[in-house]
Amino acid sequence: MDTYIRTKLKPLVSIRDVITMYYFEFAKDYAFSGERHDFWEMVYTDKGEIEVTTDHSHHRLESGSIIFHKPNEFHSFYASGGTAPNIIVITFDTKSKIMKQFENRIQRLDDAERNLLSEIIKEAMRTFVYPFQYPLVRRDNPPVGAEQMIRLLIEQFLLRLLRSDNRVLTGGSLLSVAQELEKHDLKRAVVQYMEEHIQESLTLDDISAALRLTKTRLKDDFKKQTGRPVMKYFSHLKIETAKKHIRESKANFSEIAEDLGFRSVHTFSKIFKKTTGMTPTEYTRSVQARI
Repeated sequence: MDTYIRTKLKPLVSIRDVITMYYFEFAKDYAFSGERHDFWEMVYTDKGEIEVTTDHSHHRLESGSIIFHKPNEFHSFYASGGTAPNIIVITFDTKSKIMKQFENRIQRLDDAERNLLSEIIKEAMRTFVYPFQYPLVRRDNPPVGAEQMIRLLIEQFLLRLLRSDNRVLTGGSLLSVAQELEKHDLKRAVVQYMEEHIQESLTLDDISAALRLTKTRLKDDFKKQTGRPVMKYFSHLKIETAKKHIRESKANFSEIAEDLGFRSVHTFSKIFKKTTGMTPTEYTRSVQARI
């Protein structure tokens, strides 16, 4: 009987345990006083910007940037720029020596890395009760191999970052998502037009005429770049703007609905719940609970 030689695969990064996973939507004046713990933490700024302070440094992180805190490093942050930031926080244990390369590491993520980070959170939502708690609470019927998938996704995410040293920064202001996505001219132009006319009831004809695009190209290219149809994206953008108003302003729901071009507060509430899974009132309470 022949003896076959096996090639033992050498893992460069191995995640032992996950301690916490969070997706926070903070108020514009939120401040976290700080902590120190004996495991790794990565903090990603999904929207807005934050000021981060560690034992030996201070950084401003804009949308699309991630920072790593090594074990036992003190770190704190506060919302800056007058906007309400959305933050992803994942903490984990690993003894992999390569992690030394993540000490004091700040990096802006590209599209593929952002998508991978999104997959980590989506898989975690299918695996653990959401909103996430500490300690994490397992769901009764998660997908097959869900916890191993989370581990593999985090390891893949870290390996991708190790391969992209050209985008590692040492401090200061990071490039915004808009700057990073300049190559996506159509998406950028469409989204900018939507943002400038967020108070209106735009149609596909309005957008295609304003940007001098055929409706076919507008629909096909925009969905290819964003994964969403044009008008669904506009509706989503309105709700995201509404959420920001709820967090940052004192306007009531009727005023917000009128300001964003909804026919009535009833229509606004219906679309808000369909999009977020919560009524505007429930969302308001969820944000306040985190302040």
